[in-house]
Amino acid sequence: MSANIVVPEMGESVVEATVVRWLKEEGDPVSVGEAVVELETEKANFEVGAEAEGVLARIEKKETEDVVVGDVLGIIEASDKKEQKVKIDQEIIRKTHNEIVEQQSEHPIKERESLRVVRDEERVTDTLITPVARRIAEEKNVDLSLIRGTGSRNRITKEDIQNFLVKQNTEPKTTQILQKDEQVVRDKEPIYYSEGPGRKEERVRMSRRRRTIARRMLEAQRTAAILTTFNEVDMSSVMDLRKRRKDSFKERYGVGIGIVSFFVKASIGALKEFPLLNAEIQGDEIVHKSFYDIGVAIGASGGLVVPILRDAEKMSFADIERSISEFATKAEEETLTLDDLRGGTFTISNGGVFGSLMSTPILNPPQVAILGLHKIEERPIVANHEIVIRPMMYLALSYDHRIVDGREAVLFLVRIKTLIEDPGALLLEG
Repeated sequence: MSANIVVPEMGESVVEATVVRWLKEEGDPVSVGEAVVELETEKANFEVGAEAEGVLARIEKKETEDVVVGDVLGIIEASDKKEQKVKIDQEIIRKTHNEIVEQQSEHPIKERESLRVVRDEERVTDTLITPVARRIAEEKNVDLSLIRGTGSRNRITKEDIQNFLVKQNTEPKTTQILQKDEQVVRDKEPIYYSEGPGRKEERVRMSRRRRTIARRMLEAQRTAAILTTFNEVDMSSVMDLRKRRKDSFKERYGVGIGIVSFFVKASIGALKEFPLLNAEIQGDEIVHKSFYDIGVAIGASGGLVVPILRDAEKMSFADIERSISEFATKAEEETLTLDDLRGGTFTISNGGVFGSLMSTPILNPPQVAILGLHKIEERPIVANHEIVIRPMMYLALSYDHRIVDGREAVLFLVRIKTLIEDPGALLLEG
């Protein structure tokens, strides 16, 4: 009796994925719930588990192939339990023997026992290393026992692996050129080089996430009537409040207080007054929403992601800051889940962290508005008939003119400016 490994439902609006890698080979034994293949979607990577016990008889979709919901990835053939146990035991013995041989050939006698203990622990838990770091370590044949993790709960991160490689006089994967131990990776992601000195070209297959970002951005520009309105906000009050409260806030809540949480609160206040900016278009209908799921754009090394602060109107400043910090860590470690990224009614993008002075953000469909934050810069302004120096920030609001008129967009941005320049109003108005 056989069972199919199929592409599962992947959440709202996600129908396509790319096979990143198989965690099992044909002929390997699998148990119910055991991860057998990793898929990449436009939002996150996730593993597909086996729904039956047996042997992975056939792989139908190879690595780098695109798949859709319902596609058969592979086939599991049932096997006699006794025979299955024998195969598993043999596999464990074989792997253990290979590890011992490897340790004896590569490590001094005094280190062997400690290395064996570390590797045994790695089989027990996956929390010691992020998925991306594990993949690089396997490709580079890196001994994880020689690396001290710097991530949360001492997890080994991608940066830890790359730093280790640099210390070993080995460049990270992204800058190496067709070395022998990378041939398998190059087979999966073909790279071609032109001939001639100083005229090298590199061709790399776009990731599923990058392809989706490109498609969605073009889709937004083709289907929405996007306009952008600008304003500037005096950040003096927010900066003073942060300066006065940062130590006590950190001591009480265990997290620092940034500026994005202020804009999340201010955006919710403005969205309540101008609900069309929290709506979406479905066919010839406008869908109004009474909840506020605020997306916060994060520029991770693997590409832009927008995790969602769900029911943000119910969150405190500490809740918002804590969630953003966790999202940023998960984005860099590529451990964001589909639930972290699903939905969203309004987005905030902070280009100021990269030094952007002004930009026109692109809508994140099906949302109809996005707020762009920028660099805080001291500039001379006129206040009370005097020229003073204040920390100023340009704000940009891109909106879909199909349902949002210029009047609403301008007043929305003015309302955010008012709330930011008087942070006490954020507390008084909830």
